[in-house]
Amino acid sequence: MSEQPTGRKTRRKARRRARWRTRSAELTGYARGLPEHVPMVGRALHHLIRVNLLDCATRLAAQAFLSALPALFVVAVFTPAAVREGVVRSLRKELGLEGDAAQSVQQLLGTGHEQDTGFGLLGALVTLLSATALSRAMQRVCERCWELPKSGTRVAAWRWLVWLAVWLVTLVLQTPVRDGFGRGAWLGIPLTFLDGTAIWWWTQHLLLGGRVRWLPLLPGALLCGTVVVGLGVASRVYLPGAMARSIGQFGPYGVVFTGLSWLIVMFAGLTVSIALGRVVSEEESVAGLLGSRTEPGRWGGARF
Repeated sequence: MSEQPTGRKTRRKARRRARWRTRSAELTGYARGLPEHVPMVGRALHHLIRVNLLDCATRLAAQAFLSALPALFVVAVFTPAAVREGVVRSLRKELGLEGDAAQSVQQLLGTGHEQDTGFGLLGALVTLLSATALSRAMQRVCERCWELPKSGTRVAAWRWLVWLAVWLVTLVLQTPVRDGFGRGAWLGIPLTFLDGTAIWWWTQHLLLGGRVRWLPLLPGALLCGTVVVGLGVASRVYLPGAMARSIGQFGPYGVVFTGLSWLIVMFAGLTVSIALGRVVSEEESVAGLLGSRTEPGRWGGARF
């Protein structure tokens, strides 16, 4: 008698497993056919794979950490105290620096005027020129997203310096903008969205050398503005605790690990936004509004 209930339980389990396998197979088949059912999804996935998201984000984060941030320190050293305080405040808020880490940044910027002026100016020049590596990396990402050939050095060199200067100024002003210039998040969030959209709209047009007109760049800029707002909110919530745990576990190196990881996340979000913005701009309905056209035979070879 005891064998009959056991047999029924075994059969019920077998039927449940069969149903789950069937449902899993149906979901897998639907996922595989999704690009055909929703063409935009297929194009987006294809484009993100071609852009090589992780490689782009890692390269941008490394260049920002190794060249652009030192350039920010150099600029702050040779500027008035109010600017240095703005740099410290921005880094403390954006990277969640507290305690010893924030004091270290303050000391680093406070010792710059004690250096020999001639050597300091030469070092500043070399640091700023090397920081254009971030501009060049960002230009390559924009060109890869839009499938454009590389710009000539003579055409692009001044753009690298201009973009770097604007990016550094934006970084210094980012914290006041996100705080709504003291009025709170109700003003800070819309200002951050508008600021992020404007900066990354202009960034694409500048680094692409004007080869893509303004309107087709707008979807990517709007997505970048959304990412900037989201990451700004997330950084205030997540980074202070993560930075404290990392410093407690790894000491001063924890700032490097956590900061670099966050930069990778940030640039991954921006790269995805630019790539998806290009896909959106080539949708037939959107392309008609933006006045863009696609060359025949290429979904991703638009010329605007």
